[in-house]
Amino acid sequence: MNFVQTILEALGSLAANRLRTGLTVLGIVIGVAATIAMLSVGRGAEAEITSSIEGIGTNLLFVFSRGGADILNPQPLTLGDAQAAADPFLAPSVARVAPILQGTRAAAYGGERTLTSVVGVTPDYTLVRDWNVTEGEFINEGHLLGRSSVAVLGGEVAENLFGRREGVAGEIIRIEGQPFRVIGVLEDKGGGPFGSQDDRILIPMTTAQARVLQRNPADEIDILLVQAASPSAVTSALLEVADVLRTRHDTEVGRDDFTILNQRDVLQSAQTITGVLTIFLGGIAGISLLVGGIGIMNIMLVSVVERTREIGLRKALGARRRDILVQFLTESTLLSFWGGLFGILLGWGVAALVEVIAAAYGTVIHPIIGLDTVLLATVFSVSVGVFFGWYPAYRAASLEPVEALRFE
Repeated sequence: MNFVQTILEALGSLAANRLRTGLTVLGIVIGVAATIAMLSVGRGAEAEITSSIEGIGTNLLFVFSRGGADILNPQPLTLGDAQAAADPFLAPSVARVAPILQGTRAAAYGGERTLTSVVGVTPDYTLVRDWNVTEGEFINEGHLLGRSSVAVLGGEVAENLFGRREGVAGEIIRIEGQPFRVIGVLEDKGGGPFGSQDDRILIPMTTAQARVLQRNPADEIDILLVQAASPSAVTSALLEVADVLRTRHDTEVGRDDFTILNQRDVLQSAQTITGVLTIFLGGIAGISLLVGGIGIMNIMLVSVVERTREIGLRKALGARRRDILVQFLTESTLLSFWGGLFGILLGWGVAALVEVIAAAYGTVIHPIIGLDTVLLATVFSVSVGVFFGWYPAYRAASLEPVEALRFE
């Protein structure tokens, strides 16, 4: 029996029970579709998170205060720490330093009101974060020295307060009841590792300290962003900043009351987490394929029982054991192959649907369906057909002609 004849006979056998064949194929379709959709959405989420972290800025270090039972009398980060870290004699590998003071406050315009993140910044913030304004201007030294009541809005805040993102420069908003003149709107950055980057209002650091985000001591800050002079200088900058802060805080190595995170470490951690999540989602989807494979085995075993007399007749007419084995294996492989093809199309559609639903809820996810994912799902589905079809095929090939012909 040649290959073409084997395929045609397998198709004829499967077509004889269309409903049963369709339901069996459906199990594989669902398994393959789930695998492709899960893996593509997981990869898309990983790419989006990676892009968001990289969009925070280049060559960045994040410095936070840290306390704990093992740290006696921890000192907060201050503007003095920021100025010392920016000193080229103390930290020659540091290009810029941007202190941050932040908190959640209410902002209002007309009858609209929103809770948002209010951030006190210096002019270097936009350079360290590589963040531009699409309208108006950014906070400058004059605003800082004069403790000006000016604000730069994130696109999401502008949308919430004004219903638009353009033409808002010059408008007066109120933050905790205090009037602030809008001088600019930030370009959209999208979601970030710490929430939406567009849901924030930037004001001068001095204004935040005096009127909106008071701290004790008055020069306390929450985060220190440090930009290294180059990618190769990140490690040097980290060590220099750590030495500066240890000297100022009078702490020993290993008992620091601050934490310095390298942006690459943050990126690596995020990629590890999303990678594990993608594998987990793929594993869950793979279970569906196994269930579909069990369905194939079940149907093929039933088929062997129903076609026992046919098998006996074939053997009596000269069919070899190998011919019977190949015939049933071909049928199970065709079931999984067609299920794989339809599953690819369905998985593509599910991934596109997830993207639309995510966008409707304000989350940006672009599923990535790679060729390797499609090949993996296809090869796996065919392998499932061969694996779960082997036993029924072997059982059919092992039937004795005389016993098979007697079967009722």
